[in-house]
Amino acid sequence: MKTKLLAKNLDLTEAINDYVLKRVTNLGKLITKLESKGGEVVLNFEVSKKTKHKAGAVFHSDCTLVLDGKKFYASADEEDLYEAIDAVKETLFREISQNKDKKQTLKTRGARSVKKMMKGLSARNPETATYKKKK
Repeated sequence: MKTKLLAKNLDLTEAINDYVLKRVTNLGKLITKLESKGGEVVLNFEVSKKTKHKAGAVFHSDCTLVLDGKKFYASADEEDLYEAIDAVKETLFREISQNKDKKQTLKTRGARSVKKMMKGLSARNPETATYKKKK
């Protein structure tokens, strides 16, 4: 995994660096399975402190995660830096899981369609992707 961590308007301490790497690499199975198959994982993480603000969310974090050519992006504004990092991690996890579920659902639907055609239950013509009219 290639990681790039950037800090704006605040010092990047070893504690912040370790916390970011611990949280983002905590996506666990999703990233390690891809790396074991030879896929490329690139992580760009940015933490910053807003300089002109009245009150409220002071810390901002952005993350772009590229998993084998697919980009996932998350950002968060929070009052605490560590809360912003956690919010980004949760958003990334949700996006990656939804993408994974979408691929599995399409595969399952396709398999069901083929099975129906083979049984003769479906009137769908696979060459034209249209339905035949029953007489």
